[in-house]
Amino acid sequence: MDYKSYIAQKLDIKELSVKEIAESIEIPPDTSLGDFALPCFPLSKIMRQSPVKIAESLKEKFVTDDKVVKCSVVGGYLNFTIDREKYADDVLREIKKDGALYGASSFGNGKTICVDYSSINIAKPFHIGHLSTTVIGSALCKIFAFLGYKVVGINHLGDYGTQFGKLIVAFKKWSDEETVRRDKLEELSRIYVKFHEEAKKDPSLEDEARRYFALIEKGDEESNRLFGLFKEITLAEVDKIYKLLNVTFDSYAGESFYNDKMDAVVEELREKGLITVSDGASIVDLKDYDMPPCLILKSDGSSLYATRDLAAAVYRHNTYDFYKCLYVVAYQQDLHFKQVFKVLELMGKPWAKDMVHVSYGMVSLESGSMSTREGKVVLLKDVIDRTVEKAYKVIEEKNPDLKDKEETARAVGTGAVIFGALSNNKIKDIVFSYDRVLSFEGETCPYVLYTVARCNSVLDKVSAKKEFTVPALTDSEYAVISALGRFPETVVSAAEKYEPSLITRYAIDLAKAFNKFYIDCKIATEDENLRSFRVELVSAVKTALTNALTLLGIKTVKEM
Repeated sequence: MDYKSYIAQKLDIKELSVKEIAESIEIPPDTSLGDFALPCFPLSKIMRQSPVKIAESLKEKFVTDDKVVKCSVVGGYLNFTIDREKYADDVLREIKKDGALYGASSFGNGKTICVDYSSINIAKPFHIGHLSTTVIGSALCKIFAFLGYKVVGINHLGDYGTQFGKLIVAFKKWSDEETVRRDKLEELSRIYVKFHEEAKKDPSLEDEARRYFALIEKGDEESNRLFGLFKEITLAEVDKIYKLLNVTFDSYAGESFYNDKMDAVVEELREKGLITVSDGASIVDLKDYDMPPCLILKSDGSSLYATRDLAAAVYRHNTYDFYKCLYVVAYQQDLHFKQVFKVLELMGKPWAKDMVHVSYGMVSLESGSMSTREGKVVLLKDVIDRTVEKAYKVIEEKNPDLKDKEETARAVGTGAVIFGALSNNKIKDIVFSYDRVLSFEGETCPYVLYTVARCNSVLDKVSAKKEFTVPALTDSEYAVISALGRFPETVVSAAEKYEPSLITRYAIDLAKAFNKFYIDCKIATEDENLRSFRVELVSAVKTALTNALTLLGIKTVKEM
């Protein structure tokens, strides 16, 4: 039962909708004050009264019942006390009934959400800079699917531009097909770096690169065969990383896919009088919207990122008829997407309002910055391998007799990388630390996974009967119940705010509440009813934590 909505309906504040009231209701930090609280301070401006007077007025009209048994005023807060035992019974029954679908819903049914994420560059290594877009996008796909939406995950490949002309020049001068097929991205990265080193000495190489890219665009057989080889090798290599991270896509339509779809968009812009020419380049003037012009075509007639993104947006709407189209791209591209969305709006596309840039901060290692051109990159595979290796060492120290140590280390290490990238609000920059993400204490993936393993251990060792009545709850027990009950609303909030870190935060909070309960309350007690209730509580925690981690793309382990 959604107690926040239930209380909001009973309050019947005419100035606000039930949804607005429910969203304002909080859980007090001191549960002795109540189980839910409505802060009345924001209502002062609307109702033109002091928060205390508003709270007292609402209390007089509020009718308690068998669900909300008490209503009280403390300062400018209206506090509500519920029947905790009934609430516990409701929550535990719902979790037992729904299992792996606890927290899921169907309110997204009939709606399609496109999620453009990861968007790796062909022939370039999959480095740690791709981590955030990949795991945030993947988590959003899973969260929206869990809520009933049809989700289309799109990997908008960076497979267009003069860098492919550069690669062909580099390939012909300093490599061969046998070496590329053997050493894969390592070789492609080597010759890409070498091209830039040599181009500094011989600028004519840049002209040669442009010539080869023009050949790709014109359909030259040999140039396109090499381009296809680079693409094939890249996708085969990055797919290994995607499998480790539990990431999948429905479309790999990259920039080159829209090569024959841009002319129609440019023509539409011209027909609607949106294009002007500036220094030979075709632009859409956005000065009335406090933005620099959006470049559509260079002076030589070639396209830009904006051209391809406009074509992609039109294609996606025509193909998927999306409810929302999300772009999980770093905050450095904030202006780019504001320009693209504004141009779509000026074109008269009513669905322009449904385009969303889900921006995020950058990921770096403690060792510093990266540059693909200079060869200064930290490969994501190396980060995962090192994290798995460190996880294995920790397991060897703490539990050397554990079965399937390699598999457990892989789950813990990979999970730690994902969880670490999703731990903070997505807009924050992250400095990735191996030691921090692998700590078994504090707010980390190993801590949550260890809690699931602890639940498994209890369920294996302690027997219980199927039926029980909820006893008078201790504070520790109710803290767990309260956390369990918040999972469905947390999933919805994570979707509405495009913020997977809310799920990460939830998992930490529930794990902390459970571990306090585990210390405070004996589970294998002789009281059969109490034992059965506590075992059911353990089972519910395991279900909720497993569901939360699954939405993040993290696999749980039986033991640790």
